[in-house]
Amino acid sequence: MNILERLAPGSACDRVKPADADGALPSGTSLADYDAVFLSESPLSLYEKTPEVRRALAFMGAVFASGTPSFGSCAGLQLATVSAGGTVRRNRNGPEAGFARRIVPTDEGRSPPLLKGRPGSYDAASIHTDEVETLPGNATLLALNRSTVVQAAEIPHDGGTFWGVQYHPEIGLDEVTGALRRQADDLVEAGLALSRREVEEQADLVEALHREPTRRDLAWRLGLDDQVTDDDSRQVEIRNFIATLVRDVRNRRR
Repeated sequence: MNILERLAPGSACDRVKPADADGALPSGTSLADYDAVFLSESPLSLYEKTPEVRRALAFMGAVFASGTPSFGSCAGLQLATVSAGGTVRRNRNGPEAGFARRIVPTDEGRSPPLLKGRPGSYDAASIHTDEVETLPGNATLLALNRSTVVQAAEIPHDGGTFWGVQYHPEIGLDEVTGALRRQADDLVEAGLALSRREVEEQADLVEALHREPTRRDLAWRLGLDDQVTDDDSRQVEIRNFIATLVRDVRNRRR
């Protein structure tokens, strides 16, 4: 919410939880009334046919059908993928925790506006144990890295357009810190650290860099640059989405 208020001053946002049985839109509204839909992280695994997953997929199908542009990170990308006919699986290389490294735009990703402003290789905050396995047939792969098959994609479906990334442009280093600490046991089990103490030490470095983002010594120890530490650089995909798809739909609906 705070990011949207900063990137789109004066905007009004409604927050819903479509996986919940009572997660309806505000009374008297429809998806076509909105300029955009943003989908973020979720504990759901889209390959599990639970009632929560079915409700979330129904919501995403309605988003596509409404023609309202949508943007999603992490589980948002996975939700759009499955809704449009693709598949999701557990990360074949284990969890990508903390940061996704050396993300590279594809040839198709160098020209579309989603990744405008990103360099030829970049890192991003990332916390996920599932990944897109196959994109829908009409989707475009925009970025990937050696760890994850799909890091960014465009998915047109049923009259709507979704732009999404597997990483998290919306979260700060403080949220990365919290996620590392919460998942410490899982990270040790996955072999990313030998002990909880090592995870805590990594989290301490990330937290310190959050407090002092201009400290080059901390950025060097973590192997990070302004693509992660600078708010404007980190959030470029959200800004591009608002400036392109959201502006276009607002102009058409006036």
